[in-house]
Amino acid sequence: MKFFVDTGEIDDIKDLAATGLLDGVTTNPSLIAKSGRNFLELIAEICGVVDGPVSAEVAATDYATMIKEAEKLAAIADNVAVKVPLTEDGLKVCKAMSDNGTMVNVTLCFSAGQAILAAKAGATFISPFVGRLDDICQNGLELIADICQIYSMYPEFDTEVLVASVRNPTHIIESAKMGADVVTCPPSVIKQLYKHPLTDKGLAAFVDDWKKTGQSIL
Repeated sequence: MKFFVDTGEIDDIKDLAATGLLDGVTTNPSLIAKSGRNFLELIAEICGVVDGPVSAEVAATDYATMIKEAEKLAAIADNVAVKVPLTEDGLKVCKAMSDNGTMVNVTLCFSAGQAILAAKAGATFISPFVGRLDDICQNGLELIADICQIYSMYPEFDTEVLVASVRNPTHIIESAKMGADVVTCPPSVIKQLYKHPLTDKGLAAFVDDWKKTGQSIL
């Protein structure tokens, strides 16, 4: 499973990139607004830090404007994945851009039917939103299972399942068990994967026992 970080904070991206765990970055208008940065400049900077796909989302909702925005975003760097909404016009943009060799991330997916349409339109990634379905008392992970099963039955579908709106480590682990290709989540959720009380307890015991030896490695 590939790990993408969902943030517009360049310092967090650099920190995670240094661990070797980071395979890509996703952004959205809300994250860009939170960062306070110029959108185009920020995407260019992120693309210089991360070798993998960097999702940059169009702001328009109509085809004519979206395609112009998509072309401008794609020109920033070769690793830009243009992000479009799962709407009729969004899928038209997806088809046009993917036919030209540009990576496309189709976002705001909430049903398996929508995921089928995105794959047929040539999406590089489909982003089903797990947490937002959980928020309305639907099981977001069931959607991941459905999409993974459907895609596995059609070899002509090259679209990768990019699990989005991730709220906790369980979302990551369960999605991995289902065979999802990618997960994108805030830095805080990725860092939660490090944590286990037995790890902390064991390390504390090792440190204490080492002190008792009176030795130093350096």
